[in-house]
Amino acid sequence: MNNRTFTMIKPDAVEKGFITSILDKISVSGFKIIGLKLIKFTKIQAEQFYSIHSRKPFFNDLVSFITRGPVVVAALEKDNAVKDFRKLIGSTDPSEAEEGTIRKLYATSKAENGIHGSDSDENAEIEINFHFSESELF
Repeated sequence: MNNRTFTMIKPDAVEKGFITSILDKISVSGFKIIGLKLIKFTKIQAEQFYSIHSRKPFFNDLVSFITRGPVVVAALEKDNAVKDFRKLIGSTDPSEAEEGTIRKLYATSKAENGIHGSDSDENAEIEINFHFSESELF
């Protein structure tokens, strides 16, 4: 599955009206959007999605943040999707992100960094399957 990755435009970027700008940057960078939804996580869904972090001290803050408003989830396709997308979004801390990356352009802090991108092929598959059935993908 090395040609697919998952992304989520987080509540902070949605609230600021950056959905179209971010999706355009993703498309222009050669990613094909093969699944796209605007959703609002329930607390239970957020806890399930972020279960890998359940024992970390920031877990409750993360769940509160991601459930505060709608998010855009998307499945993307491109050669070397995970690696290329991680480069496109930039460092988790926007002050350390390279110029032109999504986080440099649209994020305000490490906690509110605007966008999520899968960190491995395995997690991309898990995250895509969490939000999309195979019949929902183009």
